[in-house]
Amino acid sequence: MDQAEQLRNIIKANSQPQRPLARVITVTSGKGGVGKSNVAINLAVQFKKMGQRVIILDADFGLANIEVMFGAVPKHNLYDLIYQGKNIKDIITWGPMDVGFISGGSGIAGMSNLSKDYLIYIIKNLAELDEMADIIIVDTGAGISDAVLEFLVASGEILLVTTPEPTSITDSYSLVKALNRYPRYSREASQIKVIANKVESGQEGRDLFEKLDTVVTRYLKIPLSYLGMIPQDEKLAKAVMQQMPVSIQNPESKSAQAYEMLAARLMNRELNKTLTKRGMAAFFSHIISKR
Repeated sequence: MDQAEQLRNIIKANSQPQRPLARVITVTSGKGGVGKSNVAINLAVQFKKMGQRVIILDADFGLANIEVMFGAVPKHNLYDLIYQGKNIKDIITWGPMDVGFISGGSGIAGMSNLSKDYLIYIIKNLAELDEMADIIIVDTGAGISDAVLEFLVASGEILLVTTPEPTSITDSYSLVKALNRYPRYSREASQIKVIANKVESGQEGRDLFEKLDTVVTRYLKIPLSYLGMIPQDEKLAKAVMQQMPVSIQNPESKSAQAYEMLAARLMNRELNKTLTKRGMAAFFSHIISKR
């Protein structure tokens, strides 16, 4: 029995009908500096305001953007779960408004080489996240590295953050192109939703999406949907400097209101009626399965 088959059996054993499944949303971008981590954090805060239990997985290895923006330093990370015998509750740090976050550290590298016993332990721990959170937001690194693409392939719901800068649009297209070519990617099983960030108006956000959608449709035939825009906002920049999500520090600001609207759209059952929850254990089993 190969490792992929073993993992499927583990997931089946830990996916009883009564077990809840968290909604896993992956936030990504084609390049750095477009506000991806701000999107992850502020959406988490808005979901929390709507009564959802939220945990963020900071998978942007080496940068630790989430903990910096939250002004909190985690004692443990995913590496400690995998290699130091910590359980899932040990590695969750609780930030403002009781939004939890997990630092990925370097823990995911090499997971595909772990023994079956280790995999069972990890999957069972990750399955507990489905009981602890309604929504899990994965904040990936920027760009088209294999690490980023592995997360996107495993995700059924991808939020692609882009800005009006020509390089951002080009890099967003390159990311979708790389994803389309990546082994195990299924356009039928994944939804890519575009967020236009740092725009001056709603029209500029829509125009930005149309530019990206036109070229992706023409050359890749991958459907994109437009989730919405986040405007340029000095109050957002100020909140970042003070290590506090703008949705908490200044909820009446135009950027916070934009995040509130994006979260509402993501929670709209009619707009998301084709969405299938996979749960966190299934998400990670996809990542650590050998091709």
